[in-house]
Amino acid sequence: MVKSKSADGRQNPVYIAQKKTMNWQQLLSLKRFGDQVPRLRADQDELRLGFEVDYDRVIFSQQFRSLQDKTQVIPLSQSGFVHTRLTHSLEVSVVGRSLGRMAGQRILDKHPHLSALGYKQQDFGAIVAAAALAHDIGNPPFGHSGEKSIGSFFSSGVGARMIEPLSRKQQQDLLQYEGNANGYHLLNQSQPGIPGGLRLSYATLGAFIKYPKDSLPHRPTRHISQKKFGVFQADWAHFEDVAQELGLKAPENNPEKYYRHPLAYLVEAADDICYTIIDFEDGINLGWISEDHALEQFINLVRDTIRTEAYSQLKTTSQRLAYLRSLAINNLIKDCVDIFMNHEEAILDGEMSKALTDLSTYKAQIDDILGITVERVYRHEEVIQKEIAGYKILRDILGAVCQACENKLEDRLTPYDKLILTSCKGLDIAEKDRYHSLLEACGYVASLTDSKSMALFGVINGKV
Repeated sequence: MVKSKSADGRQNPVYIAQKKTMNWQQLLSLKRFGDQVPRLRADQDELRLGFEVDYDRVIFSQQFRSLQDKTQVIPLSQSGFVHTRLTHSLEVSVVGRSLGRMAGQRILDKHPHLSALGYKQQDFGAIVAAAALAHDIGNPPFGHSGEKSIGSFFSSGVGARMIEPLSRKQQQDLLQYEGNANGYHLLNQSQPGIPGGLRLSYATLGAFIKYPKDSLPHRPTRHISQKKFGVFQADWAHFEDVAQELGLKAPENNPEKYYRHPLAYLVEAADDICYTIIDFEDGINLGWISEDHALEQFINLVRDTIRTEAYSQLKTTSQRLAYLRSLAINNLIKDCVDIFMNHEEAILDGEMSKALTDLSTYKAQIDDILGITVERVYRHEEVIQKEIAGYKILRDILGAVCQACENKLEDRLTPYDKLILTSCKGLDIAEKDRYHSLLEACGYVASLTDSKSMALFGVINGKV
């Protein structure tokens, strides 16, 4: 590998040829940001395993706790029955742990040298669980409409003028603002006295990165890992260090992207399984999907494994739904592990172009459930109306914050700008250039909870 400078002055590796496949020993690296000596699995304290420390650091972080008041599907829901980003993330981590452990045991059976190095099945479970726990940590309030509202701010008017001086890739980071990239940024963002942020193991960071590429070039692709981008320009050097340590494979002569860490497929599967089942269940709890219709769909998913005797003894619809949900998740976990192992070589070679659930034995049933969820939940009038409100709320906040950041950068702060910056606790734009200041402003807005963003919107619009 040799280095060359890109148009924006960044040092990029140019891959002459890289046919070597990824290997599990590298992919399970315990290295953390700033390490000067290798961390060996055989030296780990079994009572405080490094991969398990990752989980603890995520769950005790302020960024994770804020997910308690962030939309999963139903923005600003007053019902106690629907999921937030936090409850969703906890459930995804539980499913991810099972996927990781089951796959881990089979990987160890297939590659016994890993056991000789000290690796155990719980290592795989801990990595996937920690990455799954963090998978939504960078998402703005109000769901996917939050991401779109941030990106659209820079596509016209004041926002478009603000990003004119930036490089094309820096512009694209903001125009196509991506919660996955913001998540990576948050996990590794240095704080005063805390260099390297949460300092998760590189194995967990690799499993976290669903889209291991930067924002440009954006080309049509059928490869699941290249549909979006997952790393801002601000974090590319950090990510390259992670990618090189893990031995992530890159396409020949393409320094702008890598192929996924194999365990990222399991993290994605955990998320897919949960939102397939749980978003559907939220629709049931809200009365938007009839319970009889829901029972029919779940039975279709578990027909081959349902225990008729046990099921017939359940007296209420809620009991039946809980039983079928548990059975459905278990079936999907086992199925995804089988698919993962059947395609392990292709995954290690970077040739796995589809999500595991896209190859599922239950693909038809999954599609039926998702189709109903889209029609009855995602497109429900209440959801659409609240997404519209969230769109307006975030654009107004971002406009005020970005204008204050720009005025500070150009040394022309107004009294109003000073008040805005003072009110934005945690916003740090000291000694930052235009790109990093705007990225910081977007990160601040993305960090707001649904309730806090509503309150700040009211203040900005004079409603105290």
